[in-house]
This record gives sequence, C-alpha cells and structure tokens, in this order.
Amino acid sequence: MAMIPLAVATRRPKVKAAALRRLGSIPCVLYGQKMENTLLECSAPVLQKAFDHAGKSALVELSIDGDAEKVVPALFRDIAFDPVTDHCIHSDFYAVDLTKEVEVPIPLRFEGVSSAVRDLAGVLVVPLDHVTVRCLPSHIPAELPLSLDALAQFGDVLMVRDIPLPPNVVILEGPTVVIATVQEQRKEEEVAPPPVVAEGAAEGAVPTAEGAPPAGSAPMEGTK
Repeated sequence: MAMIPLAVATRRPKVKAAALRRLGSIPCVLYGQKMENTLLECSAPVLQKAFDHAGKSALVELSIDGDAEKVVPALFRDIAFDPVTDHCIHSDFYAVDLTKEVEVPIPLRFEGVSSAVRDLAGVLVVPLDHVTVRCLPSHIPAELPLSLDALAQFGDVLMVRDIPLPPNVVILEGPTVVIATVQEQRKEEEVAPPPVVAEGAAEGAVPTAEGAPPAGSAPMEGTK
C-alpha cells in the first residue's frame, strides 16, 4: 500500500497561527487512534501538493521532525481554505490504525455517455458525486467508477446499489439513494404577443371601458 509522504514539524511554541502563515507555514493538528492531539506545522506549498494528490481518500505518511520513529499514517480529515485566495490556511490529520476500519468519503468517476443526453438532448443531474465507505485503510479505493450507459430515457436513475464495489468495501449511504438521473430540458415559456392597436388610433391613447367617453371629452347633451 503506497502512502503519500509528507514532512511536518512540531509547531513552534508561542508562535500564533497567523504568524506561521506569514512565515509560509500552515498550522496543523494531528489526532486519532492512540494519538494525543499534536500541534504541527507544514510548508504551505508542500502541504498543498500533498492534498492535491491525496484528497481525503488517500493515506499520507506524516514524518514528524524527520524522526524515523515518528512516522504516522494519517488521512486529511479537515482542511480550511482562505475564501479570497483559496490557499490552505489550516489542516487536521486523523491518525489511523492500519488494523481497524475507517470511514472515508470517496469521489465517483462517471464513465461512458448517457444516450438520453446524447440523443434526446437531456440534462444530466448528479445529486451526489461522492459516497462514504467503510473499510480497512489498506482497502481504501482512490475513486469508484460508475457507468452512465444505463441512462437511456428521461427519468432513468442510477442509485448507490448500482456502484460496483471492490472487495471488503461497504458504502454507508442507503442502496436507493440517487446518484444520477436525466431530465428533459425545460421548454421556454411562450410570451403573449403585444396588444394590437387599431389603425389610426392616436399614439399614446389609453383604451377606455366600452361605452365610456374618452377622457377630457365634453359630456353628452342632456347629461349633467
């Protein structure tokens, strides 16, 4: 089982998180199986590269302070990003016991082409693009493939039970949870044509109730 190596260091004492970021490091926390909460820091570009490769579904091998006795298999559990720059500003790592099952979100990889989309101009709707699995760390799949070929008509659906699974991996979502479906495109609403103005009508004239005299006209003879 290959793990993504990641060098981290024990967080410098009395250095606040904001100061660490200004120095180019990201504050981190390590916790989990047989592990007390440990404050760490990591070079920002190194951490970003590791997360880009691992996401939340692949194991990383944390090497703490370059000590061979401080190597910990872990998962990215939570990672926070700056809302403006989209750069990582904090990361939590979950230390795993390789002999115990873990629960991990796994992305879905859609394959093939829905004929309802290709031939009928349908719209592919994907309510769920990942599922949570339970398995041993050594059995964590990087992704789960799912073919779209079965979506042939409007209203056809793919559910969790349609996802082919590798051995010893269980999906925690219910079997009838919808993964993908195809809907018919909405037709544009017909716009009512503008009212037809009788030829010769004064420009800007306002229609009046039937039988009512036009505004500003003299009253009919014999009326008060």
